[in-house]
Amino acid sequence: MMRVIDGRSLRLPDFLGIGPPRTATTWLERILRERVGLPEGIKETQFFVWRYQLGLGWYARHFRNCPPNLPVGEFAPTYFDSPLASERTARDLPECRIICTLRDPAERLYSHYRLWRKIGYTKTPFEQAAFRHRQLLDTARYADHLKCWFDRFGRERILVLLHEDLISDRQNYLDRVCDFIGIARFDAKLADNFGDRVHTVERAPRSFRTARRAQFVKRKLERYQLYGVARMLDPLFERCFSGGEVFPPLDPDLANRIRAALLPQTEAVERLIQRDLTHWKGAASGSIA
Repeated sequence: MMRVIDGRSLRLPDFLGIGPPRTATTWLERILRERVGLPEGIKETQFFVWRYQLGLGWYARHFRNCPPNLPVGEFAPTYFDSPLASERTARDLPECRIICTLRDPAERLYSHYRLWRKIGYTKTPFEQAAFRHRQLLDTARYADHLKCWFDRFGRERILVLLHEDLISDRQNYLDRVCDFIGIARFDAKLADNFGDRVHTVERAPRSFRTARRAQFVKRKLERYQLYGVARMLDPLFERCFSGGEVFPPLDPDLANRIRAALLPQTEAVERLIQRDLTHWKGAASGSIA
């Protein structure tokens, strides 16, 4: 979409993929690349959460070279659980379409925790973080955040997708996205990363402090749009973010305890999207995780 700000025409997103984190937004971003306009130099600008003070002009520069005949968008999973992000997006991009991707709450929480361990955001053991880490747990309040986006954009402008649907039928999952954002359907199997698992996190960093410092430097480079420098330093960043212990599989008993704790949220999501989510409830509903 185009907006005129202070006499300037700015190209801004027609759609946003808001996550939450670890729900295959990176897979969608990669498979749609070349078929939509995406931020130049980076996947996530973090504009509506952390960099809003830089202004819409800063944000629009990421889309200035996008093909004029393609819809423009961004996949930004950190927007999902931010009331400020939904408020700002509704104010600045009122006609925007919103893609919300959801996943089994226990599996997603563990995957998110592993990412945060990797980049030095936490060193708390997962069994403690899963019930006490306020920021991590806030991303698991699916129903509260989804309702906030529904209230601001209306249900007709929001597409809710489930990770299980991606696993069972990737083509149908992708077709729904294409229809929603207004591009022609295409054969997903022709895409280079059709069957890939992307952005997996298998190991903790050797040093929590080194990982934390590396992430701080990386974010600073991104803030000033020094994306080329950040990419050049990627091998160094990855060394800082890896090399430690291998993360074990998610313990089934712990997973069911998490699902039980989040059961009210899951049941509220069922009502919001009119889908049976029994498979997200685990032992809490008498099923096997």
